[in-house]
Amino acid sequence: MVATGEQSDKATGLGFVFGTLAVAGAVVMYVAASEQVFAGWGFALAVLAGSLAIAAIHVFS
Repeated sequence: MVATGEQSDKATGLGFVFGTLAVAGAVVMYVAASEQVFAGWGFALAVLAGSLAIAAIHVFS
């Protein structure tokens, strides 16, 4: 017997939310390229949100 997993709506929703935050962080990093501090915070937001998006999909699937 094969066990199949179903992905919950929570995994999809959190993936979209954190994915959107990751894109927003990348936009901040692009727009604030001349200001290194703001670009760094944008990069940090993009990496953290991207990591949380993948983690949420794995936890709730």
